[in-house]
Amino acid sequence: MHETTATPLTKPPRYWPFHGTYYGWAIVWTGFLVSFVHVPMYGPVFGVFIKPIGDDLGWSRTSITIAFTIGSLGGALLSAAIGSTLDKHGARIAVAVAGMVVGGALFGVAAMTQPWHFWLFYGVGRAVAVAGIGVGTSVAIANWFVRKRGRAIAIKAAGQRGGQSLMPLVILPVLLILGWRQSFVVLGFLALVFIILPGLLFIRRRPEDMGLLPDGGPDLRDVAGAGEAPPEMEHPWMLGDVRRTRTLWLMVAAMSAGIAAQFAVNVHVVANFEDKGISQGLAVTILSLFTGIAAVTMLPWGLLMERVHVRIGAMICMAIYIASMGLLVVADTYATAVLFAVVFGIGTGGWTVAQMLMVPNYFGRRHAGSIKGFVSPIEGAIGLTGPLAAAYVRDRVGTYDPAFLAFAGLFAFAFVAFWLARPLRLPLEATAGSAS
Repeated sequence: MHETTATPLTKPPRYWPFHGTYYGWAIVWTGFLVSFVHVPMYGPVFGVFIKPIGDDLGWSRTSITIAFTIGSLGGALLSAAIGSTLDKHGARIAVAVAGMVVGGALFGVAAMTQPWHFWLFYGVGRAVAVAGIGVGTSVAIANWFVRKRGRAIAIKAAGQRGGQSLMPLVILPVLLILGWRQSFVVLGFLALVFIILPGLLFIRRRPEDMGLLPDGGPDLRDVAGAGEAPPEMEHPWMLGDVRRTRTLWLMVAAMSAGIAAQFAVNVHVVANFEDKGISQGLAVTILSLFTGIAAVTMLPWGLLMERVHVRIGAMICMAIYIASMGLLVVADTYATAVLFAVVFGIGTGGWTVAQMLMVPNYFGRRHAGSIKGFVSPIEGAIGLTGPLAAAYVRDRVGTYDPAFLAFAGLFAFAFVAFWLARPLRLPLEATAGSAS
């Protein structure tokens, strides 16, 4: 049955200038902007600060990475807590509150003097960013698009990877001239301004709340006036339907393995190349290169995943990642590091889109928040082990190479698990309804 919950219908914000354009694109571009700005809470930008903080304060790689680990676990648990709330009320308040917390956390990191300060401030900031901004904007966009979901999610995801590519270059002069503390102050101000305001002004829950249909379909009032039932474009699987299925758990296993390995590379790739004799400035350009390539390849990946099931796209990404790990182990010059960045960036573009599409494309948009909230703690608990394991290996043996080889194995496992995670079959009544 089609669901409408907002009475009377809400109107587009008066601040949105493109009134003749489907309002779903306002959600997409708001997601792009806030995703661009909240990137200090993600691995690639975090990795830029590992060596400067360690050199200044004398902390080990493991001690520093604990902050990222705590934030990843906290984000997974918080995603579970707010999943059903996102389904019911949307992501508007969640994004705005997350912006306030992220800004405050970055200011706290700038003033820290003890490891536990870092664990607290960065851990809380990352947790809120992952759940409130990462999951929140993904669920919001999935609600506004079905047929065009791949390209819509790809644009939002390009904001995240674009931010990871450009933000290190923007902050690098501050880092080199003034230091890492002042860099976090600048990042905190950016978060307060460019997350809170766009989130409050433009994010809305679902197209039905405005009398619209996903993808810019016919106005709900026109459909109702013609005596037609508004179409449900995909089967609305509920959490209780899917959590006992083989498909869900294979998908979770594949996602967890892929996330653990990718997170670890994101966090440690800059420090890895610095360990191999590449200067800090050039190592940061490698980060900017692979995240930039990820950003520009996301739209093609999104269009591809509108034509093939997301599991096929994810399998292609895992194969690319396996090749990139081989390159990462042997890359000890700037030229070979660039080659790694190109291959890893292409895989990251597709994997970022696939992660955001996985739940709604498998199970539909209606209960995407609650299903994502159920699987996120599992994926997060397993995924957070990757960066910590890589840091431990490096502290023990002096190189990341054994960890990177192990991550190639994780990507291979994920490839097989995705291949086995076939989409669920529709219930007989749903099949009969669509045939009629």
